[in-house]
Amino acid sequence: MKHLKTYKKLLEHYEQSKNLHMRDLFKEDSKRAQRFFLEVGGIKLDYSKNRITNKTMELLITLAREAGLNEKIKEMFSGKKINTTEDRAVLHIALRNRINTPIFVDGKNIMDDVNNVLSKMANFTDEIRSGKWLGYTNQVITDIVNIGIGGSDLGPLMVCEALKKFSHPRIKMHFVSNIDARGIEELFANLNPQSTLFIISSKTFSTQETMTNALAAKEWFLSHAEKKEYIKKHFVAVSTNKEAVKEFGIDESNCFEFWNWVGGRYSLWSAIGLSIMIYLGKENFIQLLEGACLMDSHFISTPFENNMPVILALLGIWYINFYGGGAHIIAPYDEYLRNFPRFIQQLDMESNGKQVDKNGNKIDYESGPVVFGETGINAQHAFFQLLHQGTHTSPIDFIVSLKKPKRYFKSHDILISNLFAQAQAFMRGITKDEVLKELKGKLKEEDLQKVLPHKEFSGNRPSNIILLEELNPRNLGSLISLYEHKIFIQGVIWNINSFDQFGVELGKVLAKDILASLDEMSEEFIQKTDSSTLNLMQIYKKYNS
Repeated sequence: MKHLKTYKKLLEHYEQSKNLHMRDLFKEDSKRAQRFFLEVGGIKLDYSKNRITNKTMELLITLAREAGLNEKIKEMFSGKKINTTEDRAVLHIALRNRINTPIFVDGKNIMDDVNNVLSKMANFTDEIRSGKWLGYTNQVITDIVNIGIGGSDLGPLMVCEALKKFSHPRIKMHFVSNIDARGIEELFANLNPQSTLFIISSKTFSTQETMTNALAAKEWFLSHAEKKEYIKKHFVAVSTNKEAVKEFGIDESNCFEFWNWVGGRYSLWSAIGLSIMIYLGKENFIQLLEGACLMDSHFISTPFENNMPVILALLGIWYINFYGGGAHIIAPYDEYLRNFPRFIQQLDMESNGKQVDKNGNKIDYESGPVVFGETGINAQHAFFQLLHQGTHTSPIDFIVSLKKPKRYFKSHDILISNLFAQAQAFMRGITKDEVLKELKGKLKEEDLQKVLPHKEFSGNRPSNIILLEELNPRNLGSLISLYEHKIFIQGVIWNINSFDQFGVELGKVLAKDILASLDEMSEEFIQKTDSSTLNLMQIYKKYNS
């Protein structure tokens, strides 16, 4: 990135503008809130509370053009293998291509396959929701257990919880990812094997965590059902490994396919979303796809100046690479979106947590931020203190629904008032004079001077306010797509591959070696393993001997 001409201009601009305060920028420009505002479908973005001027945005947009963003967008949407390290196309956008534009991979239009799997999912969903699908004692399915890890867990979990009010009244959804046996034992204690369906989500059907839990579920189920043939009524798979699925005991016809051009953290739109479709219904799942498709269309066709994913991505670049802001906070003011920060954390940090560029060269600039978050009201009483008065410049995305609930609508007024107030406080801060005015006459002069520096804070802390007209499948689809594209854009500008995740693999490889050596360590293992790890293993073995 540093070789780009615009990067040097942005450095100069940063030096010239870094001491500007947003208070003054708002005073000087009565139209600022209107100019730095975008709307796509049911999503509105106010990005006026950022440390930017017109020139900042002009330079950032020029940077995106110079980095070849236009061409990279076309490459992704056309099916070019932009995941260069794994020689794969990146086509989660094809999964929600509701206008059925032909998309080719290796000369084949993949839309036929996409639509066939979607149709298969819809038929299966109808059987479960209508009660036609019966368990081994002819009971209807009341509980669905999705067993997966990473994107095969977080995406469906987040969507099902976010859209819970659209769910089927008979069906309860459960998600298992952690291989801590205590969690799955607690779940089994509250399930009826006669009315439970397991969805095993694993591309290879060999992921250690997923298959450990899948085998535990199979063992529990057979301890009640006894006959292996009953597995076919209570287990389905989302996988590309049909042989392994068949060997597990699952009927081949109940194996739902997806493809190597679908990355795990982008897979909720695929058959990995089977749990979503069953829980919410096929119509709501299609609306989720429609919302994502709407944002995709906006992204590929809208000039950068008015392009919502582009604007969000460039603002992130501004803080990460010029202000040194190494963190980004997601703060939804909506209890249903409580898992959205975790979902975006994986999406962003697994995509752009890279230290080499596409050519394998070490980069000498910051890439992906540390992403974290919490529901806004809880965050206010947790880490917002650091964001207000700490030494970091960490931008915040506030997310809230405009539509009030039918009941307890006054609570929503309080909720949204808190969001607006926090965003204003981050922008404005409070000066010494304002503190003096507020406390004058309430404290003795000596006490006033003592507390004064602690009550002051600088403000000028950036935030984006993302308003959903309401939290529904369509708008959630658009919101997820917005962040997916934002992350892709930042990867383009940093010239890194956002679609591999080799950093995930090293720990898994080492874990297998350690597991195999817990009973007896070979001399080879001892020689290649550090003393700390050996000592910890000995402690564990001694404690459990």
